[in-house]
Amino acid sequence: MFTREEDLPRARSVWESTAHTNFTKLMLEARDKAAKIVGSQKPTVWMDYGPVWIMKDYWEFLCHRWATGPWQERSQAAKCNQAAHPKKNVLTSGSVSYATHSQKLKGIDDYFSESPRTIAETYDRTMVDRYAEGTPQPDLDLEAWVDATGGPRKG
Repeated sequence: MFTREEDLPRARSVWESTAHTNFTKLMLEARDKAAKIVGSQKPTVWMDYGPVWIMKDYWEFLCHRWATGPWQERSQAAKCNQAAHPKKNVLTSGSVSYATHSQKLKGIDDYFSESPRTIAETYDRTMVDRYAEGTPQPDLDLEAWVDATGGPRKG
């Protein structure tokens, strides 16, 4: 199927990433549809309004899971983060270079400690040095990332 055996892990990774993204979107749409039909944001009320492609007992399990405290807390935290930093949640779709995009984000980055900030700044400088404005850039330059982080650490 593949011309080279070493292509298989990358193909699997792309497949799993795509499936994860699509399934996440499907689940979000299913939750939104159930909430709209019922007129409630309470997951336990959605139990009789699951999509036809999910078995009823699985849907009920998910509704109970979404109603739990930890899930609600994470969901609320995500909503707050998205509302607090709307510029960070805009995809550039490759139309804006890394240098331009990172320049627009300057001043809105919040880090919990100096180490992530230092790594991000080092990575940003490396990307700007490696790729001239207007040239195609990878989403992630692993070599630049390893250089910025100092390589893998054990323990």
